Amino acid sequence: MNYIEKLENVTVLGAAGKMGSGILLLTALEMLNQKLKPENKDKQFVLYAMDVSNAGLAGLLEYIKEQGIKYAEKNIVGLRKAYASRKDLVDNEEIIRQFASDLTALVRTGTRIEPAFESRIIFEAVSEQPDLKLDLLLTINRNSRQQPWFFSNTSAIPIAWLDERAGLMGRIMGVHFYNPPAVQKLLEVVKTETTNPELSYFVTEYLKNLGKIFVPSYDVAGFIGNGYFMRDIMFAETLVNQLQKDFTFSQSLYMVNKISQDFLIRPMGIFQLVDYVGIDVVQFIMSVMNSYSENEKIHSPLIDKFMELNIRGGQNPDGSQKDGFFQYKNGKMISLYDTGKRRYLQPEEYAGIGDTHLGPLPHSWQPWKKLVREKDKEGVLNVYFNELKSSPHPGATMAVEYLKKFREIGTGLVKNKVAFKFEDVNSVLTKGFHHVYGPVNSYF
Repeated sequence: MNYIEKLENVTVLGAAGKMGSGILLLTALEMLNQKLKPENKDKQFVLYAMDVSNAGLAGLLEYIKEQGIKYAEKNIVGLRKAYASRKDLVDNEEIIRQFASDLTALVRTGTRIEPAFESRIIFEAVSEQPDLKLDLLLTINRNSRQQPWFFSNTSAIPIAWLDERAGLMGRIMGVHFYNPPAVQKLLEVVKTETTNPELSYFVTEYLKNLGKIFVPSYDVAGFIGNGYFMRDIMFAETLVNQLQKDFTFSQSLYMVNKISQDFLIRPMGIFQLVDYVGIDVVQFIMSVMNSYSENEKIHSPLIDKFMELNIRGGQNPDGSQKDGFFQYKNGKMISLYDTGKRRYLQPEEYAGIGDTHLGPLPHSWQPWKKLVREKDKEGVLNVYFNELKSSPHPGATMAVEYLKKFREIGTGLVKNKVAFKFEDVNSVLTKGFHHVYGPVNSYF
């Protein structure tokens, strides 16, 4: 069965979620682009969007339509050719509306799993709960007549574990999209020793058609992205604990967040990134990774503390940021939670003391937003890091310590056979986390 035949009937599980809706949109666009080719005009593509949330599904078709309009507006030249045989479509606006209509017509929403029994491809993007994922895979595999291929968006659970327990006999791969899937270019793909090679061929063509970049990972819990991220969080916590010998919790956490963002020139500080992902999500990923880790404890008492306080972070349905380590207003951090005082503190209660202790940034420093557009990043970074290493200020000293740990984590992912090579680790950090440099570099 070729690529198009496999693509004719697809199900996305967890389609109403942020990851599932993005995967659904990308798959719908690929289906329609294939259907608009003359050789595929008689093919009947169908895309099942399944979720337990009726409320979430209610707005899904409108989301697909809106995104279809945006896509068509950007690709109108190609679409005029694709719809050339439609004499009733005269101007660009008519073609754009038709494309959006055709796109939504591919999608069929529902809360029951039975339609998935007819699908040849299953994209699994439900919440990161091993038993839930396993139950869905088992149910579909037992009832399907299609011998479907499964592509799991898990960011932590080993694929071999799902394969063995669901009895899929190599018909599963990890295809881990980064958030949000429709925007992020990077994916991690994970094969097991028993993965059917045909799945890899399909994924390669599918992702190539979507314009994505993918990095292979060994089948180790957490894979490359979370293998790095969880250890980054744990190290940041050790720095917070060290600083609390002389400073309050809020001052300490503020300083580490500032070091990880400003001094390391990253798009977000480490604790702001945890808020974005979700404190609850981070805790769960750590628990999954820890259950498969024999020689290392993947755990954060600080994350546990905030969960006990019912402070979870993450995003609201409209995409706005929920409160976590920081409190947010219009997307900006306005205060920081202090575990001792049990309330959010205003910046004047922690920022001034923290900034004074850290000291100034090196003179050659550039903010992340400017540096990502810099043509000579390497040259700028070499000058910056040389200044950082020679600076006597505590902030620079801690940043250098952080950067050494950054490298240790990155090289460890290759040494411990999580990543295949250093370039893959750097690709995940630069293209997935949008850092301007990878952990394995020549700056130190």
